[in-house]
Amino acid sequence: MKIEGGCHCRAVRFEAEVPRAVEVLDCNCSICTMTGFRHLIVPHQDFRLVSGGQALTSYRFGTGAAEHLFCSVCGIKSFYRPRSHPAAWSVNLNALDDTDALEVTVHAFDGRNWEKAREALD
Repeated sequence: MKIEGGCHCRAVRFEAEVPRAVEVLDCNCSICTMTGFRHLIVPHQDFRLVSGGQALTSYRFGTGAAEHLFCSVCGIKSFYRPRSHPAAWSVNLNALDDTDALEVTVHAFDGRNWEKAREALD
C-alpha cells in the first residue's frame, strides 16, 4: 500500500510502498528518544522523495554512518539513512499523514547498546 508523509511545514514530502502489516522499531538511543522517532524501514526502491530535497539538512554523529536528515525550515526529521539498514530508508511512523490503514507491530530496539542490538536484527 502507498503511504505518504513529511515534515511539519510540508516542505519535505515523501511516499513509499509498504505492506499493510508493518513492523516498527522503537529505539532508545539519544537522538531517537529526544525526537520521538519510530522506525519504519523502507527499501530504497520502495521510497520516493516527492519534494523538499533542497530543504533537507544533514547531521551525523558518533560513527557518522547514519545520515540524519532534518527539514531546514521546521526542524523535523521525517526520514533518514540509517546505520542499521544501509539499503533502506528509516521513515518516522510519526511523520506519516495517516496510519489508520496500517497494522503496526512495535518492537523495542536497544540503540543505547547499538552493536549488540544490531546483531539481533539479522
